[in-house]
Amino acid sequence: MTYSCWAEIDLDALEGNIRAIQERIGPRRGILLTIKADAYGHGAVEVARSVSELVHGFGVATLHEGLELRYAGIRKPILILSPSLPSEIDAILENRLTVTVSGRAFAEHLSRRCGVLGRKAGCHVEVDTGMGRAGVELRRARDLITLVSRLPGIALEGIYTHFPVADTDPEFTAQQILRLKALVKELEEAGVRVGLIHAANSSGVLGARDSFLGMVRPGLLAYGLYLPSQQDRAVEVKPVMRLKARVVHLRDIAAGESVSYGRSWVADKATRVASISIGYGHGYAYRLSGSGEVLVRGRRARILGTVTMDLTMVDVTGIPGVSLGDEVVLFGRQGEADLPVAELARRIESIPYEIICGIGRRVVRVYYASGEPVRVATLVGAESAAGEVSRS
Repeated sequence: MTYSCWAEIDLDALEGNIRAIQERIGPRRGILLTIKADAYGHGAVEVARSVSELVHGFGVATLHEGLELRYAGIRKPILILSPSLPSEIDAILENRLTVTVSGRAFAEHLSRRCGVLGRKAGCHVEVDTGMGRAGVELRRARDLITLVSRLPGIALEGIYTHFPVADTDPEFTAQQILRLKALVKELEEAGVRVGLIHAANSSGVLGARDSFLGMVRPGLLAYGLYLPSQQDRAVEVKPVMRLKARVVHLRDIAAGESVSYGRSWVADKATRVASISIGYGHGYAYRLSGSGEVLVRGRRARILGTVTMDLTMVDVTGIPGVSLGDEVVLFGRQGEADLPVAELARRIESIPYEIICGIGRRVVRVYYASGEPVRVATLVGAESAAGEVSRS
């Protein structure tokens, strides 16, 4: 089937990236693949299925992200990395999700619900060593972790911290690692078994060997992307996603005529305009209006006027042979030409995370393995490459 707007997901590249990260950290350490925000726009269920045998487990941000994986049959450990609500505890326990604990009140409520339901809760304690976002304050961490280790019904499976500047400030990151290690030593000397210890995000994997500890939590790196600030590219990875749409309308306009809402672009000469089947309703950034570029027939075409909800217009005047149905690449490679995600992010003064996480469910995902399409995910369900739709 032909799609008007789709993302191609290279599962071989994803697997290769995971293996490259594993080689970097060594065989004795685990990988908790960060799969929140629909696997950074790549499709959480399909990503989890494709690399489940290569990782220790998966990191999500919300209860429902965890439930989506469980309902799809994913059996590996799933850690909810953001704070959960007390009202979510029963569903967490019933679906064997691992919860993050950051405070005494939540820990005690968790223990009580374990008693009522007759279930065991797996948990990790997040320790704030400098992120300033969530987690127990370092000065309170020893007491909380000791409490959690003794509460009935709770299995303390790990402790972790998060890096805010591992890509730009190695000295601050090193201090965070030292704080976490000192805490672990205190706890072990007090007879508290903390389980897995983890800290490294993608930037930690690239630039902070001391942060590998028992497990790492790569996100962006696993999907084949780097932050512009990540100059140390000790792990070679390949982009996993390409975003594409099609030319759905062509017209020639004269000098003085305008394009799109607000008439922000007015032609100063005869121009051939192609309308392509993607807009901000698909997750393509509105801020690329008038400044972004796309690839058409292996050449760059400039966006004209404002990006609309469903369509974006581009200048194809100097590109011969453009026809209805032609493939347009919004980011990724087309022939010898390349339009990287990092360039789009730079144009709108953002980060690669926002570009890929913003790609909505309107956009069909086509999954490739060994160069061939193997599965398709659409708004109405998943289908095989042969077009058989499954809504399970």
